[in-house]
This record gives sequence, C-alpha cells and structure tokens, in this order.
Amino acid sequence: MQQERLITTFSDAARAVGAEVANVADVDAVVDYVKQLANGPVMVPDFASAKRLDLTAALKTAGISLVENDLRQGAATAAVGLTGANFAFAATGTVVLESTSEDIRLATTLPEHHVVLLDPAKILEDDLAAVPHLRTFHQNSPRNYLAYITGPSRTADIERVLTIGVHGPKQLHILLFSGLSDDPLEM
Repeated sequence: MQQERLITTFSDAARAVGAEVANVADVDAVVDYVKQLANGPVMVPDFASAKRLDLTAALKTAGISLVENDLRQGAATAAVGLTGANFAFAATGTVVLESTSEDIRLATTLPEHHVVLLDPAKILEDDLAAVPHLRTFHQNSPRNYLAYITGPSRTADIERVLTIGVHGPKQLHILLFSGLSDDPLEM
C-alpha cells in the first residue's frame, strides 16, 4: 500500500508541474508511446535498462529513425530523447538520473520531448529518503553528475512571463514501467 501511495503522490506532483505520466506494461508499449511523439529522430543514449530491453532494436523494427553514432552532432535534430531514471521523489514529481555521460545530458536537454523510463519501485518519499543512494553514488564515483528533473524546461523573464521549453525539452513524459529495475544505482 505504501508504494501505491508513493506512485499516486508522484504522478499527481509530476502532472502538477507539467509532466505527462503514463503506465506501460512492456517494451512494445514504450515503442508505441515514443512513436506517437516522434516527428523526427529519437535519441537513445547508452543506459542499462535500454540495453536489457533491446530498446534501440525495437524502435528500429517499428520504423522509428534513431540518432546513432555521433550523438553530439545528432542531438540537435532529435525530436525525442529517451533515458532511464535512477530514482524519483514522490513529494515533488522529480526524476533523478545519473548524467555523467554527455550523451545522457544531451538526450535530456536538446530534444523537444524527453521520455523517462522509471520503475515505480524506485519512487522515494522525498529527497531525504535518497541520502543513502546519494552517498553511494559519490563514494563510487565522486565526480559524477546527477540531474534532478521536475517537469519540462521553464524560465521566466524579469516581468515574470513563464516560457516553457526555452532551455530544454518542452515536454517531459514519464513512463512507469514495473519490473524495469529496482536498483537506484542503475538507470
């Protein structure tokens, strides 16, 4: 029951800040979801869950064009960036991902749509619940980067006019995929 409450709280909080949240049952559902968004190439950087799902092959089989090889060069043309998440905070609807790899950072910032795969088992109450995981991250590699993503990119000018998508994706899509990975150190 506790986990269901966290999922509901997370989903409500993420939607409140402009993210789309959907449940997916398998890799085919992920491919269908991405296919609806992809009005251009899809960027899938190297991360463990994508490898385990053989996600790039599934996307190619569905006829989806991928940014391959030089991701730095192709990221600017990508319509969708697809990543995993290490864990998330229910209280704020925030996803956290280890983004030391430049390819991960490109996929989360340049495409118009950022799609995040998240196992609901990795939804934590809040940032304090993440302290043990953060300690482990920094003990294993003190020079890694962690991205905290809450909703689509937003900025406001001095007149407080809010603009979405100026410095990053216009849309954040979080796909809850049970059984993906319950290891918060793995994306």
